[in-house]
Amino acid sequence: MATNELKRGVPNGRCKKLEAELRTELIAAQERLQKARFPTIIVLGGFAGAGTSEASNVLRQWMDSHGIEVCAFEPPSAEERERPEYWRYWLSLPPKRTIGIYLNGWYDRPLRDLAHGRSDEVVFDRDSDRIAAFEKTLVVDGALLIKLWIHLDKEARQQRIADLEQNPLTRWRVNADEREGLKYYDEFKRAGDRLLQKTDNRGARWQVVEGSDPHYTLAVGHAVREAIRQRLGKKKSRPKLVESDWPSAPNVLTPLDMEQRVPKKEYQALLERYQGRLYRLTQQARRKGLSTVLVFEGADAAGKGGIIQRLTDPLDASIYQIIQIAAPTEEEHAQHYLWRFWHPLPHAGRMVIFDRSWYGRVLVERVEGFADEAAWKRAYGEINDFEAQLTDHGMVVAKYWIHIDKDEQLRRFKARQVTPHKRWKITDEDWRNREKWDEYEIAVDDMIAHTHMPTAPWTLVEGNDKRFARLKVIDTFCQQLEQALASG
Repeated sequence: MATNELKRGVPNGRCKKLEAELRTELIAAQERLQKARFPTIIVLGGFAGAGTSEASNVLRQWMDSHGIEVCAFEPPSAEERERPEYWRYWLSLPPKRTIGIYLNGWYDRPLRDLAHGRSDEVVFDRDSDRIAAFEKTLVVDGALLIKLWIHLDKEARQQRIADLEQNPLTRWRVNADEREGLKYYDEFKRAGDRLLQKTDNRGARWQVVEGSDPHYTLAVGHAVREAIRQRLGKKKSRPKLVESDWPSAPNVLTPLDMEQRVPKKEYQALLERYQGRLYRLTQQARRKGLSTVLVFEGADAAGKGGIIQRLTDPLDASIYQIIQIAAPTEEEHAQHYLWRFWHPLPHAGRMVIFDRSWYGRVLVERVEGFADEAAWKRAYGEINDFEAQLTDHGMVVAKYWIHIDKDEQLRRFKARQVTPHKRWKITDEDWRNREKWDEYEIAVDDMIAHTHMPTAPWTLVEGNDKRFARLKVIDTFCQQLEQALASG
């Protein structure tokens, strides 16, 4: 943790000159950022009345405000409370080549809760670990994270409020939040000290700015300029993972009994029974506000679409949404790969079905070389953390790998080629992916080994017989819903 301040007693004339020089340098740095391939995230932390808002306004004035988005979060709305806490933070992240300024951001709620006794140090440390994991995810993906804590001691805070209240033109600026910060100063100070200690991490260091300095905004601008300069002046290094750290995963696909079948004459009766059971469970989940995220992955022509159709046929169309994942758009490319999956998370009592998902990072992106080795190996931990936030919030996460063997895939490919209304489903890319069958199987083994969690389990589905696969998915999903409803 570093302290960033100018020498006290700098004459006003000298400060004006320093400000003009700094503004020119910040604009030049921002122009270079607009050509970079990473976002810049500035966190201005501090207690109410410390000067974070003023510092944010100054940065926007000194730089091109068109490339800057300021985020100051109010208490969560009803819509936000239906999602995990970090849903709104992920959605607010700046795209590459732009700047996001956060006034306390994800630090505000844990800080207030500890200061007011709504949480203890154990809960606060858990919140701090969540913050550290979030920031690490952003930093290792390339984001420049600048964290500035504006410190204002109790005496200086009292004087600032008194000065504002004495002037009729500034009296309005003293709000309840600032009075609360003064009233509970000692509690906020202890909480702030613990927060700085717990979240001052590599790549996400805090710099402390003395807010009682009349020219503290110059120190803020200086810190931002220097951080941008340092980042642009060196090649970004990322952690490397060596092969010795990576044990072979057990083969989970070969032992599957791919001969399992359901006779056609039995299938329809079983399907109707399972669908009726599913309908009743989803209505219960809707009434209880239990949200669900389903993930479907599988080889090309495995039958994911047919399974999803039978799964949703009996459901009220207003409670579910199907998200079909394709290659990222230009907007999505400008963000962390997980960003686009946070967006459609369901309202309370609703269901989102992903036809392909964030697991593309460790499947197609790994095999096709779109993600380097360090990135896809790192993704397992990021995915587990993402899903843990969903389940910690009370969501049901159900994941299915639909497996078919190589001979069955070839049969289905050929059938698609000679069926006019299915011909569009087969592409040259499907044939190319088939050539890498063994590589994909290894990737699936690793995926299952590293992301099968008790709270977010994988179900391996023998898919050579479509009827069997459809029934197994609906049955196992019903079981998972029943367990969640019973425990809720």
